[in-house]
Amino acid sequence: MEQGLAARRLLKLCLFAAFGVFVGTALRATEVTVFVSNESSTLAKTLRNASAVLPLAEDEAVGPQDILAAARADYSRLISALYEAGYYSGVISILVDGREAADLSPVQAPPVIRQVVVRIDPGSRFVFSRASIQPRAPKSEPTEGFAVGEPARSTVIARAARDAVAGWRTASHAKAEVTTQRLIANHPTGQLSADIVIDPGPALRFGELRIERAGDVRPDRIRDMVALPEGAPFSPEVLEDANDRLRRTGTFRSVVLAEAEDPSPDGTLDIIAQLEAAKPRRITFGAEIESVQGISLSASWMHRNILGGAERLLLSGEISGIGGDIAGSDGGVDYRVQVRFERPSTFTPDTDLFLSMSLERNDEPEYRETFARIGGGVTHKFSDTLKGELGIAYQYSDVRDALGTRELQHLFLPGRLTWDLRDNDLDPRSGRFLDLQLTPFLGLDDTSGTGVRVYADARGYLGLGKDKRFVLAGRTQLGALAGAGVTSVPPGMLFFSGGAGTVRGQEFQSLGVPLPNGDQIGGRSFLGFSGELRADLNDPWQVVGFYDAGFIGADPFSNDRGRWQSGAGVGVRYKTSLGPIRFDLAFPVRGESDNNFEIYLGIGQAF
Repeated sequence: MEQGLAARRLLKLCLFAAFGVFVGTALRATEVTVFVSNESSTLAKTLRNASAVLPLAEDEAVGPQDILAAARADYSRLISALYEAGYYSGVISILVDGREAADLSPVQAPPVIRQVVVRIDPGSRFVFSRASIQPRAPKSEPTEGFAVGEPARSTVIARAARDAVAGWRTASHAKAEVTTQRLIANHPTGQLSADIVIDPGPALRFGELRIERAGDVRPDRIRDMVALPEGAPFSPEVLEDANDRLRRTGTFRSVVLAEAEDPSPDGTLDIIAQLEAAKPRRITFGAEIESVQGISLSASWMHRNILGGAERLLLSGEISGIGGDIAGSDGGVDYRVQVRFERPSTFTPDTDLFLSMSLERNDEPEYRETFARIGGGVTHKFSDTLKGELGIAYQYSDVRDALGTRELQHLFLPGRLTWDLRDNDLDPRSGRFLDLQLTPFLGLDDTSGTGVRVYADARGYLGLGKDKRFVLAGRTQLGALAGAGVTSVPPGMLFFSGGAGTVRGQEFQSLGVPLPNGDQIGGRSFLGFSGELRADLNDPWQVVGFYDAGFIGADPFSNDRGRWQSGAGVGVRYKTSLGPIRFDLAFPVRGESDNNFEIYLGIGQAF
């Protein structure tokens, strides 16, 4: 009896507690409404996005003090948003339970706020009656939108002032600045007069490089990388290129090349280098699991400043294919060990030297190859979009495939050009990409052939619709091996089709050149096509439809003796700060396949 009474009391207490929580939550809930009169839905959306108090209505944990503070802050936030859209006669009222937020004490909020009403009358949009910047730098272009009759957005005015100063800096006037900015709004006519006066200052030349902080990197090497052209006309582009060179080394955590406060009497301007070194050593470990290729384990050790001149030494190793089953074949475990040394700004400021040595064993479905390679070369940055590489390397290979066992020795002279005009590496929506590789090679014994290997990868992207919600992406790959037979080159130089990098929906390296005994080897020519239609759904999701096709031929630059395969499918993308996470489901369309479908996961678009 007593136990039953105690149980009923406990139940009542729980019900009262739940009711109290419910009532407390209801009392704290605040209704926030934003009204925008006499204007388009675009402006109304912009103003609602600018409001600080509107999102708080969805957060039950926010108290009255926070709501009042956000409401009072909205006056300036909404005025700024109106100015940015070209509205200078707007009227804003923010009522907190019927009282103007500006009249309430910011430190004595009411215990409960039930309703906030934001009313905005934007008024009429202003246009420029005058848009003047004087003086303008020679050959400078006027800012788009800063012209008589155009909407008088405050953002356009600010951009016009920045562009004017940048124009003078490009013309070597490093100390150019805005001295006067006069804005007059005529409310009856809805017009804005804008007059901006620039003081260009004198034309200056580069002075000395003063190194205030350099970490452990020698000053002479910093000067080599900065490559400041003392006595040459000042150029902000030269400074930006120097910043890029220092950052690309990976040696510095912070890079600042600042202009001296005052020019020297002789018309030169010193540049001050303030560099903060990154930790000299970095150790990485990695592990990956793939349903087909099994487990991969990797590790690396890197020294960022091994000789005191921002040189990098990288030791790396990888084991892959553990427990894998590539297309049900005999493909096994692969090994790779590599040592690579890099020295920036060698020969020219934009030319880097590299030396490398590697030992690798590849156990692929159609061949097994063990090779040792040693070589070096240079990489050169021609511009922000064009890069090149030249090298020389000796390679010894031990090969076992359907054609037998053999040992090969070659001297390679690889060259490469990469032209990248994409707007984003991992998720491009416009632009082009071209990768050209040309590798002449010389056989150093009777079993090794002499010839040339060519490979090209061209990609293009076209954004369609509002905000480029739809993207057409296309890719063409071309490869050829000329001058040497298939038995006289390492099998890794031959071409296969099938898999994520060529034809999705077909098994990895499933298409080669067939042999009479039923085996196959790589081909001497390759042609691949890929097309995708990418469509944005509600952010951050995207859906993709794709079709891939690949051709492998026995002869270079010919399609007389060869076979085609193709695949198609659909995929989804989930956008993250690291790039879109990719999931593709692909089906074979043409060509033999042991599987009905293939699944691909990765980061970034397929190409």
